Amino acid sequence: MKKKLQIFISSTYIDLKDERQAAVEAILDAGHIPAGMELFKAGNEDQLKTIKRWIDESDVYLLILGGRYGSIETSSGKSYTHLEYEYAIEKGMPVFATVLSDSWLYSKAAQIGAGNDVFEQQEQDKYKQFKDFVHSKVIRRVEDLKDIKLSIHTTLSEFKDLYEFSGWVKGSEVEDNAELIKENRALLKENKKLKELLDKQASTRKVGRFEYEEIKEALKNKEITLPAGKIGNDEDKTVDYLSLLITFRDTFSTGVENSTSASPLKIYLYYNIAPTLMSFGLLEKVKVAGAKYERIHTTKEGLNFLAYYDIDKSNKKRAATLK
Repeated sequence: MKKKLQIFISSTYIDLKDERQAAVEAILDAGHIPAGMELFKAGNEDQLKTIKRWIDESDVYLLILGGRYGSIETSSGKSYTHLEYEYAIEKGMPVFATVLSDSWLYSKAAQIGAGNDVFEQQEQDKYKQFKDFVHSKVIRRVEDLKDIKLSIHTTLSEFKDLYEFSGWVKGSEVEDNAELIKENRALLKENKKLKELLDKQASTRKVGRFEYEEIKEALKNKEITLPAGKIGNDEDKTVDYLSLLITFRDTFSTGVENSTSASPLKIYLYYNIAPTLMSFGLLEKVKVAGAKYERIHTTKEGLNFLAYYDIDKSNKKRAATLK
């Protein structure tokens, strides 16, 4: 679908009518939608709220900065242009500024014979602070109306590669994608059912005397510090018991022994890890016929616990793909 971007144009109004018109023409020529609030009367109590709503609905913010600061919003003491720019920056939306060069401003003042209409007279300090703030971001300095149009075309082209825009699309194009929308709804419905199933399973599964989720949470919260070299770790390492059970599930399934011929790893698991897992009924100790040593291995409940764990992991992975 071909997306049209809504470009919010922000600037002072009276002194930059030609420049705004050039921007509008460039945006329309690029196939996008210009938007701006220059016709609102300053002092309207709801003006700033309306401006913010329009900025929220736009894809890109364009500032045209000339030589004036603009109408002041009474509660903040800042100009509407200044507030608009700050709001767009705070939102993190794509912002770019075209700044009229000093030579252009002096030329404009000479042509109309009224420097007061081109340069700020009353709020010079605030204008300078605002201009410095704008210059701290990425700007494009322009010398004439053609530069404004060129800067807009160039910047919008660059933005398309940098950002994923929502944009606006024709209703007819949306209708052409009715099947895709239908499929997405079906996937969302399936995802919801799957989540409900997971929640239901999680609330009813028993492992021996305990609930599956209770054991899982308890093992996640219980930790042990493994000395360096005990399980292949180069340094002391703190690990939770759930991770240890999952990591050594195959070892526990075949059994760990306290025989003199057992490996150091199995001896460590037998004496230091297994007792805690036995307390939850996940492991049990059995005697080996004709031998003086004993073996600890996974119980039926322990196998059920591992099966629930694997099912949860598989379902969550599937649910993630449906989002």
